Amino acid sequence: MKLKVTGKELIVTEALNDYVEKKLSRIEKYFENMEADVTLRTEKNEQIAEMNIYANGESYRAVTEDKDLYASIDKDIDILEGQIRKAKTRREKMMRDDTLKVLQVDTENRPEIVNQIIKTSYYSIKPLMPEDAMLALQEYPTHNFLAFINVETGKVNIIHKLKDGKNYGLVEPEA
Repeated sequence: MKLKVTGKELIVTEALNDYVEKKLSRIEKYFENMEADVTLRTEKNEQIAEMNIYANGESYRAVTEDKDLYASIDKDIDILEGQIRKAKTRREKMMRDDTLKVLQVDTENRPEIVNQIIKTSYYSIKPLMPEDAMLALQEYPTHNFLAFINVETGKVNIIHKLKDGKNYGLVEPEA
């Protein structure tokens, strides 16, 4: 970490320099190489700490003022750490979103499936009267047919919706 501490209208003591370096170690864990420019100054009764961090092609800046210079430095570190975490989260989210892009499927070059059973559905067949089967089919508007055992004949029948959408057809086996 490259650190530059400057004082304006203020002498930067060894204690101040060590304190800034110690506090910046919290920020240093986020980056491999970083540069920090810290400017400490006094205006009237206020102690102002200004910190600029440069790392990975990005810059972060915080300026705070307080009656105590050490408190001002602490506030700057908290602000910078928040900015860095927010930027890191934003980058991670963008990377995650980029990996989840929808792949377009090339349907033109895909071989066409012909004369194959491509779906199997399982369901139970209940004994019903044809009229009851029609009412049961009406309960499922997305279904087009219903297989059932005809109570009168004991054989498997199928009731289906006709293309007009208002009437039904009944399929019964012969004999």
